[in-house]
Amino acid sequence: MASDSKSPLENPPEALSLLVEAARILAERVDLRDVATPLLAAVASHTAMRHSWMLLLQRRTRQVLTQAVYPASRRTASAVAQIEAGLRGLVDRFSDEVETLIVPKDSGRPRNLTRADLEEGFDRANAETICVPIRVGSVTIGGLGVDRVFDDPVAPVEDARLLSRLASMVAQAVVLRDSIREERFGAAEDSLAFEKGAGEEYRPPNLIGNSHELQAVFDLIGQVSKSDATVLIRGESGTGKELVAQAIHNHSLRSARPFIKVNCSALPETLIESELFGHEKGAFTGAVAVRKGRFELASGGTIFLDEIGYLSLATQVKLLRVLQEREFERVGGSQTLETNVRVIAATNRNLEDLMDEGKFLQDLYYRINVFPIYLPALRERRSDILLLANHFVEKYNKAYGKQIVRISTPAIDMMMSYHWPGNVRELENCIERAVLLSNDEVIHGPHLPPTLQTAEASGTLYVGSLQTSLDALERELIVEALKSARGNKAKAARALGISERLMGLRVKKIGIDPKRFRAKR
Repeated sequence: MASDSKSPLENPPEALSLLVEAARILAERVDLRDVATPLLAAVASHTAMRHSWMLLLQRRTRQVLTQAVYPASRRTASAVAQIEAGLRGLVDRFSDEVETLIVPKDSGRPRNLTRADLEEGFDRANAETICVPIRVGSVTIGGLGVDRVFDDPVAPVEDARLLSRLASMVAQAVVLRDSIREERFGAAEDSLAFEKGAGEEYRPPNLIGNSHELQAVFDLIGQVSKSDATVLIRGESGTGKELVAQAIHNHSLRSARPFIKVNCSALPETLIESELFGHEKGAFTGAVAVRKGRFELASGGTIFLDEIGYLSLATQVKLLRVLQEREFERVGGSQTLETNVRVIAATNRNLEDLMDEGKFLQDLYYRINVFPIYLPALRERRSDILLLANHFVEKYNKAYGKQIVRISTPAIDMMMSYHWPGNVRELENCIERAVLLSNDEVIHGPHLPPTLQTAEASGTLYVGSLQTSLDALERELIVEALKSARGNKAKAARALGISERLMGLRVKKIGIDPKRFRAKR
């Protein structure tokens, strides 16, 4: 860290040293993901900046390739997610005209600066954070920023110009790597995607996240899409199983044919067979005409059987025949119909346990479990929580005409510490509610549902000793046991697994009259 508070451009040798070191770093490293941290360290060693950061996006998918904050430190999951969301939010603000973003000391709102602003200069001492775009042509692929610490009137425009030169060097490195890749492989592929998983192009549009767990899902989608293999998607409710099924179909050779969805848990057992296989006229009361089933409607395409674990055994037997023989009959019909469909199934139930209980056919399990894909629960990919939250804030800003610009730190901590049993669907509902409740362009902790509230945030910290808590629990258990036993202490003692003598002592100590619980005649 520089000992004085001067901007490096007021000290030309220092600025030149920084640019020379940056050029060396970019020349020595082939993979741009290895550039960010040493480049920021160079910025810190040659300037009086408090913090610096860099973000690079894939040019084609707009997903985060690499990010770094200097100096590095041990951060909680919520802090890491907050940083990533904040950096992405700043980079997304850049347009063709915007050359620099500043965040003034006395305001949390970024301010856009055009080329004209830079040429004229701007507020000399009020810019605390400065951010410049990393651009290849007219495409913004990242950002480079610093937090300033000096309070004397050094023109922030000088720091902005220095950062712009560094950003241009990074952009030139991207172009150079593009050229090398084109010469080697005969196609100009995205140099920022050198070793990124091939599954990025198979990412469903509404499945938000950059976690390794989700990237593995995208890779599996890419591997199975072009085949006709049966796929079993497993995961808890609300994780996005239908989105994955749709993505597999969209990238398959059957994409021009129908994609038919069936929610097996939503249809009564008396109708599920007719829904799947169709029925003939007069097959049952109300069957006034021939009706095609979902398998016929999906001919040549894909049928998605959601929540397949809820099918009855009788329906499972008929489904097994379709998978094995590729043929079926309509309800009430005798004509055998052939089918050419790809089957994708999904479930949130443990099919292995259902097999042990005799509720799911073993043969059907092995027929559908050809290519399993597991979708992680939201609590297993916490780094994606803030990305999802920001996505839903933007969605409901548009839906309700709101202008929510940020989520407060206490609200972020609540979301990051919650276990999300309802997964992404529950998070979306929470954000929708918070957007409606907010009246100051910020989502605060109290706007989130009671299930997310912590003792600290809600001011409901428990006051009392351990012994007090144990005594209260003991009293509650004994009272409930006496209620169930209708005042019979011997029966209540057996229910609690203690002796009648100990029950008598406890009842006397607590001061309970067992006669209160005896049935009145």
